[in-house]
Amino acid sequence: MPEIILNGQPLQVPEDKNLLEILRGEGLRIPSLCYHPALSPAGVCKLCAVEVKTPGREPKVRLSCALRPKDGMEIRTDSAAVYDARVKAFQRLVQYAPESPVIRTLAEEYNIDLGPAPDECIRCRLCTRLCREIVGAGALTMKKVNGTEMVVPAEGNRCIGCGTCVNICPTGAIKLKDEGFFRTISIRDEIIGHNPLVRCEACGNLFATQKFLSRVEKTTDAHPHVKAHHQYCPTCAKLLSDRIQSVVPVKNNQPVQNAVPVNNTQPVQNPMAVKTVAPIQNVMAVKTVKPPQTGGDQ
Repeated sequence: MPEIILNGQPLQVPEDKNLLEILRGEGLRIPSLCYHPALSPAGVCKLCAVEVKTPGREPKVRLSCALRPKDGMEIRTDSAAVYDARVKAFQRLVQYAPESPVIRTLAEEYNIDLGPAPDECIRCRLCTRLCREIVGAGALTMKKVNGTEMVVPAEGNRCIGCGTCVNICPTGAIKLKDEGFFRTISIRDEIIGHNPLVRCEACGNLFATQKFLSRVEKTTDAHPHVKAHHQYCPTCAKLLSDRIQSVVPVKNNQPVQNAVPVNNTQPVQNPMAVKTVAPIQNVMAVKTVKPPQTGGDQ
């Protein structure tokens, strides 16, 4: 059996095994993602690098999965050269699979920082500015996480569920999902808002959150309300725009000054309801005309 020096300690090892299996058999943690004992070694991931010095040669970083032990070989698994080789290998792998939790978790186990996982966000701040300046909710903010600026939900559950941030995001980093009776808006694995949805009074479909409808009502409160208030989805609001009863008389699309509002406005009937119409009488029916009376003989 050949004798090697492993991290400064002499060790007799079997010659029919590769160094990776030998080192792991000695209880050493050596990372690898492409090795399988039932297959021939490929050395593709390059994570199992160790520093090897053979008699008469300079130390060199080699892949342990593809190396057989030789007598007098010196092996180091914790040198600076080994660490640098692992860093390069992890960085190369994370370029192929940037969102892989396996690669990132394994790198953390060996104290290698790969930086934050990509989240499609380019930090343009369109969403934070829009939510603060236009919507007025301030549900998003910038925060430094692990040394990197990131868009995160603001404290206090401020999201009103309008979805404007989803529409303006240039890369699709912010997601909106309507499921069941709730609307969820999120970025990465963080929930920005989770709000219940309201049904349209006409068609019955869920279409908006109560927080959003309340915000619209509040911001438009200064405008004259010339029609009865209903919670309609955009489609029904357009279909029923000429059927909604006015609460203030209107002339030439302008409310009449000093007009008395109409009280007890009745809700608009379901637009999908079919109105029963009396059948039209046969227009070809001949009406019987009574002949005029004739005078008697004189």
